Formats: sequence, structure tokens, C-alpha cells
Amino acid sequence: MRAPDHSFLRQPLSVSSRPSDLPTRLRGRAFRVADAPEVSRRRSRASDLWIPVRGARLPIDQQGPVSICHAVALSLPAGAAFSHTTAAVLWGLPLPLGQQAERTVHVTTPTGTRARRGRLIIGHQRELAADQVWQRRGLPLTSPSRTFCDLSEILDLDDLVAVGDRVAHDHGAAAIEAELARRPRNRQSRVLREAVALIDSRAESPKETELRLLLVRAGFGPFAANFVVRDASGRFIARVDLALPAQRIAVEYEGDHHRDRDQWRRDLARRRRLEALGWIYLPVTQADLSDPADLLADLRAAVARRG
Repeated sequence: MRAPDHSFLRQPLSVSSRPSDLPTRLRGRAFRVADAPEVSRRRSRASDLWIPVRGARLPIDQQGPVSICHAVALSLPAGAAFSHTTAAVLWGLPLPLGQQAERTVHVTTPTGTRARRGRLIIGHQRELAADQVWQRRGLPLTSPSRTFCDLSEILDLDDLVAVGDRVAHDHGAAAIEAELARRPRNRQSRVLREAVALIDSRAESPKETELRLLLVRAGFGPFAANFVVRDASGRFIARVDLALPAQRIAVEYEGDHHRDRDQWRRDLARRRRLEALGWIYLPVTQADLSDPADLLADLRAAVARRG
């Protein structure tokens, strides 16, 4: 299937060496042409502006999701909200890279209100209660828990659990349970219930979630996420991504980012203190997630060693 041509997003409608100044009230923000009678049709099509949606203009240097949403919001019907991956991006929820880079905007309108459509707009018409619409950055968004539920239509199970982990961490697992209770029982709700059963509100990153799910499906656990290790006197030693406290086994995801010398030294000292207390420390990288056979063998051996 041929990819849609979004080249129009980057192109001004006409070329002008130096467009005249816009009225002060319109500079640097989205505006509707219909609300700017002092701006001529020619000026509205100058090279310093672009058209994110019909009837709206944005400065050519504003092409990020927040700016586009502000332009779309100018003509949203009452009760509508940005939803799905758009709401997730604006809430800062973890998404796969492909969804993070989407230029399309998801808009949900309440039942009985015509769904929005456009080159950049994916419209949904759903039941949408007032308490499911929150405000952020001056924009109406579906609440984090409603966003999590809506994403079950788009994300696979593991990516959905990563979103649920973040929502539960920031807003509480009860908010997700309450949102799920409002959903009709159907195939989609079964997917959501499967995801909810895997959520851990203590998780703090998508890679922690991915690692936890991998190990649990391999038969290990249950794990304590972000477990605090203290010595016999109660002094803080470390907080580890995943722990089997009874066996004193720590499993930690190590990102591929470059560490400076001081951080490297702190990490070595931290690991030394853990091992001095009798902990087995298993570092994990992306290579282990991609091909986990050796990791699983090492963890199996560590568990056997501890009996």
C-alpha cells in the first residue's frame, strides 16, 4: 500500500521574499482565517504560514503535535477531545517510535456529534463523558485512563501494558479499573483485562516493562519492581529494576547510552555494595531482550544456586 503523501505539510502555499507582518494578536500561534478579516487571502497564503487543517493557519516553523492540535482545536465541536495516540503523546505516555512520529491527529467526538475528518485528522465518534475529558497545555484530551483504554484498538499487548504501567504509576491503578468498568464486555474489553492483569504501577520505564513481561512469561517471578535494598543497619544501598528479594537476585536493564566517568564509577560502587550483601546482579541490555536465551539461562542458574 502506497504511503500517504504528506509533503504538503512542509510547503508554504506561495513564495514571498518578505511577507508583511501579521497583526500582533495573530503572531506566533494558530489562527482561523475566518477570525482574521484583516488578513488578506494573499497574505494568508504567504510562505511563512502553512495549512494544518482547512481554514486554519500556523507559522511555518510550528509543525509539532502541540501546535497542530491547537490549530485543529480552533474548530472542534463542544465535548470533543484529542484521543488515542495523540492524547498519549501529549500526556507523555510511552509509545512505539512509529506512533510517536505520527503526523495525524486523533479526535474523538461524543455520540451524536459528527466525527471530524481531514487530511491530518482521524475521527472517532464514541460515548465520551465530561469527566473523561481533561485539559493539558490548553487542549482537551481524553483522560490518561481513557487514553489507555482507547489505545487497545491500536497497540499490541506489551506496548499497551507499558502505557498502563505509566498511567497506574502516575494516576493510580484504581483509575484504570474504574475506566475499564465503564466499558461494555466485548473482544476489546478482553484485551484490556489481559493488559490490566499485567500492569505494575511500580514500573518506571517501557524497557522495565518489556523485561518484566519477558521474564514472567518464561516462568520467573513474581518480581518486585524498583525494589529498595538496604543493609543490616537500614542504610540505603540501591534501588533495582526487578528483584527476587527472597533469593537476593537483582535484574536490571542497562541502556545503551554513554555514561560519563563519574556515573560509571558510581554504578560500579553500587554493584559492588549489592554483591557484598550477597545479591546476584544480572545486567540486561537490548541485545538480551532481542535474543533472551542466555539471559534466561543465567537467571535460571542464579535461582537454582539460591535453592
